[in-house]
Amino acid sequence: MSDNSKNPRVTTLGSFMMDLVAYTPRRPKSGETLRGESFSIALGGKGFNQAIAAGRAGAQSAMLGNLGTDGFGDDFMKAFVAEGVNSSDIERSTELGTGVGHISVQTTDGDNSIIIIPQSNDLGDAQYISRHSKTIIESDILLLQLELPTSGNLAAAKLAKDNGVTVVLTPAPVAPLVGWEGLVDVVVPNEGEAAELTGIEGDLAKQAESLSKSLGCKKVVITLGPKGAYVTDGERSETISAPKVTAIDTIGAGDTMCANLATRFAAGDDIFTATRFGVYAATLKVTRKGAAMASPTPSEVQKFISENN
Repeated sequence: MSDNSKNPRVTTLGSFMMDLVAYTPRRPKSGETLRGESFSIALGGKGFNQAIAAGRAGAQSAMLGNLGTDGFGDDFMKAFVAEGVNSSDIERSTELGTGVGHISVQTTDGDNSIIIIPQSNDLGDAQYISRHSKTIIESDILLLQLELPTSGNLAAAKLAKDNGVTVVLTPAPVAPLVGWEGLVDVVVPNEGEAAELTGIEGDLAKQAESLSKSLGCKKVVITLGPKGAYVTDGERSETISAPKVTAIDTIGAGDTMCANLATRFAAGDDIFTATRFGVYAATLKVTRKGAAMASPTPSEVQKFISENN
């Protein structure tokens, strides 16, 4: 575990998705062909988004995962060089292509729907983790999501816990959290994920209590989109409000929130202060087009906080 508190070491194990994004006034109905307003190709995937956002948040950011040897994979590797993220543990497959995300964004409110095709992301199993254990062991925080094989995620979480590394889990896409008991330090679902994972509708305190009990994890942060986030550390709870902005693009907002929260938490902030910083970082991000590449720097977030308080 690193003791460098100034620039915490944040390692992300996660997915790569080349986002093919269509901007439309609304979603098409079944069987309907709808004329879109614009199209973009953007580097994405929850893991990639978090690794880039953590680097921009001031962490020594490293990424673990799998890419294809295709042009999309080359684009991701170039982005890591440009952003200063350590990509030396990334493996590339000649057989499976780079993952793809098919995304529709409504231009009226920035709301999005996503289909993911994992491809080489599915190679991130327990064997992959055993080949790259050193990077995890030397980290302060390990960021995990549920877009990779469960065997790889659980192997990474166990390795982190055995070596005093803090584990932050974004449970998305939603899947049963069987086997995660005692392996998570901070869990960060959104409202929908919290409801689905607990079977509890509309009661944030009860959802957080249920997640805490099932995971053996005191710190629960439920993100509330434009409303901010609900945070508990097992003793006190707080709802942190987000400033009102006009959302242009919500893709990657949760990943920006989680990466900034993790970086601030690793640097010594308590979970409430870290979450507040994450909320403001994510709110600033939604005012810009793009996912990871729209993630702000600490100075931009501090300026935004000072302007909205």
